Amino acid sequence: MVIPVYDENHVYHISRPWSVWLLVGLNVLVLAYVTLLQSDAAVLFTYALGLVPAFISGAMADARLALWPYLTLLTYMFVHGSWVHLAANMIFLWVLGDNIESAIGHVSFVVFYLLCGVAGGLAHVAGMPASAVPLVGASGAIAGVVGAYLLLHPWARITVLVLGFMTFTLQAYWVLGAWIAWQVASVMLFQTFEISYWSHIGGLLAGAALILVLRKPGIPILQ
Repeated sequence: MVIPVYDENHVYHISRPWSVWLLVGLNVLVLAYVTLLQSDAAVLFTYALGLVPAFISGAMADARLALWPYLTLLTYMFVHGSWVHLAANMIFLWVLGDNIESAIGHVSFVVFYLLCGVAGGLAHVAGMPASAVPLVGASGAIAGVVGAYLLLHPWARITVLVLGFMTFTLQAYWVLGAWIAWQVASVMLFQTFEISYWSHIGGLLAGAALILVLRKPGIPILQ
């Protein structure tokens, strides 16, 4: 497993990434709340706020839903199955997100993040329309951050943790490009409910497209 732990990209346009900190905090608070629930209540909470493709596609109807199914396209990305799951997503957001927030602004970054998550959720529904398993996690939104970062700063140097104990510093196009290649290969090779590679692809494409539209005047790409 490869995890980014530090990037050498300096942030010039903002002093503090308030939106990144807000999103990380919200995700931590939601999981902290879930861990305080009884096991049955935690399962119900996850099922209520998670994204169930069959409810979106109409393959399965349930009048007792806690939320309008399309609303779960937003809520699912703030629910995580474990602290490891949460940490894996939030480290990407923490290391890479400030550079995207710098390029598009605080409010625009929140909009960007949510739209990438929605795009990831829709891609998951398109890929597994009959699934009754709830999708949770910020992976789609995080994939959008990866796509945007790669377009903005492909030459930036990123330090990664490999296999939990080795660190290497490589340029972003190697690190993030390899991650993207793995997502594409996984969509073609694997069909799994544990990891939604479709949501990664959807979020990635959304992030790459949105950064071209939302970046501030004068912010170049492929820098």
